[in-house]
Amino acid sequence: MAKIAMIGAGSIVFCKTLFMDLAATPALAGSEFRLMSRTRPKLDRMKKFADRVIAENNLKASVKVTLDRDEAMRDADYVIVMLQVGGVDAFQKDYEIPLKHGVDQCIGDTLGPGGVFRALRTIPMMMDIARDMKRLCPKAYLLNYVNPMAAVCWALGEVPGTKYVGLCHGVQTTLDLIAGYLRLPKEEIDFLSAGINHMGWFLRMEHQGQDLYPQFKALCEKPEYYINEKVRIEVMRHIGYFMTESTGHLSEYLPWFRGSERALKTYCDEPAFGGESGAYYKWCRLIGDKLMDVDMLESEPAKLGQRSVEYCSHILEALETGRPFKFQGNVRNEGYITNLPQGCCVEVPVFADKMGLHPTVVGKLPSQCAALNLTNVNVQGLTVEAAITGDPDLVVAACALDPLTSASRTLGEVRAMVSDMLEAEREWLPQFEGKKVRPTPLISTPAGTAHAEVPLDPALAVVHRFGELANKAQTS
Repeated sequence: MAKIAMIGAGSIVFCKTLFMDLAATPALAGSEFRLMSRTRPKLDRMKKFADRVIAENNLKASVKVTLDRDEAMRDADYVIVMLQVGGVDAFQKDYEIPLKHGVDQCIGDTLGPGGVFRALRTIPMMMDIARDMKRLCPKAYLLNYVNPMAAVCWALGEVPGTKYVGLCHGVQTTLDLIAGYLRLPKEEIDFLSAGINHMGWFLRMEHQGQDLYPQFKALCEKPEYYINEKVRIEVMRHIGYFMTESTGHLSEYLPWFRGSERALKTYCDEPAFGGESGAYYKWCRLIGDKLMDVDMLESEPAKLGQRSVEYCSHILEALETGRPFKFQGNVRNEGYITNLPQGCCVEVPVFADKMGLHPTVVGKLPSQCAALNLTNVNVQGLTVEAAITGDPDLVVAACALDPLTSASRTLGEVRAMVSDMLEAEREWLPQFEGKKVRPTPLISTPAGTAHAEVPLDPALAVVHRFGELANKAQTS
């Protein structure tokens, strides 16, 4: 009988989906589910729904709820995490403060100022969970659904001995898109995907041994296909490979699509996750405000059916039975992708079986793909270090190197934005207590300011002298 702790079980969408998947898995029959959240109302609604699922499907499983994380994790076999530190109120600041400073985000949970600050709030708690697992359930696996996935999983890798993997559905949903465009059953498409979370690359896709890329690329040149995923398709047209995240997400991870009004109107003019400003925050706020006192699960069907595209239940099934299962997982890079840094978080094919989780070696990504990944990896690394050390200057550096922010703002403007965000979110950032962003006021250089004399190397002095002579000749 597996003991399954679900941390952040107030996340109704994720918790409900994962619970239904796990309950529908024969290998997990009779499991004990421990649902934990920091507040009671949503937790009680989830417990009521779970009890109804168990009763209507004659399951032997049991469910209990707790506000105590230690109680949920003690002697657990699996710890599934789906929490959000600060909730929608913190998310509002992640979106609105950068927007005030001229940085327009669509999603704001992975990169950009929103992703950086979500990581700063989240990483300390996730590392605490990993450390607590060594004390409470040292043999357990941690399955992470918390964003920003790459930064959080990078930090988990800093806790020695943690058996963890980060899970996302970007690859599965992108495969649905590819299969739909090509009018093929997705089960018949063989593919290799690798990179980083939310910026993985479909390196190969084949059907019965035939390369599908030429046909797929030809379709994506047609307006009716292009309009669905402008940013993703535009990147493929120039870089050569299709990505694992939607236009709204990807528009934030690169410098070319949201840094100007012209770019926004060209590539991000579709509603919602097609590029709309604040799309994800606005959806979360709508749900939070309109349905705060509504039991959304009350009318949800409890009859078990086919499992969702989420990997979680299949991984646990493989670990319990030994029947191998292949999935895309986020893990610490230990040579799996050779042209991305050791220790960062990469998303690669992983096999699960009775002996554990086994990431596969992909080798070298196409150089242009690795280069784009690195623009995000640099930000992630600085963010992880900032979250652990509480160094405000590292937060400034992370945001300054963020592709979207650097395309929109000067260094001084980035510093001002970070200062405002640290102050506004201080209640969720205890590691920055008593610390402020170092001010760097603009240095004025009025007209006529004399240049300080600079000693010149003889070779440079010749160049400088020739330049002066050329200027005199031009003005004479």
